[in-house]
Amino acid sequence: MGTVRCILQKKQGGVISVDPESCVYNALEKMEENHVGALVVLEKEKFAGMITERDYARKVILKGRSSKETSVREIMSEHPVSVTPDTTMEQCMALMTSKYIRHLPVFDNNNLVGIVSIGDIVRYMIEEQQFIIEELEHYITGHQE
Repeated sequence: MGTVRCILQKKQGGVISVDPESCVYNALEKMEENHVGALVVLEKEKFAGMITERDYARKVILKGRSSKETSVREIMSEHPVSVTPDTTMEQCMALMTSKYIRHLPVFDNNNLVGIVSIGDIVRYMIEEQQFIIEELEHYITGHQE
């Protein structure tokens, strides 16, 4: 099974971020525009935390707060669980399952290098299984490419 590095090599674009002083509404707009469920929070180009759709639902909507009057800083997770590029898919799945999270920031030597989601991991695993199936089919039928 692969590592987080395999996913990061296939992902297009960089990390999508938001400033901690932005209002939550603007962060949600950015999530929607980029079709993501989480943003990295950068303060002066330094990692400050993460904000997710779940943070919004639990810390704004359920608390009766206004997304236009609440800052990202007020609801972000300052110390999210993180991984390295060498973390395996199994380790990511175990972390996500045990911690009930869907996004993991990836750090290499204390530098943020990306973010992986449960969707990224599932997609990778499906592609890997499809490759294995195709290889077995070629082996069984005697076809070689």
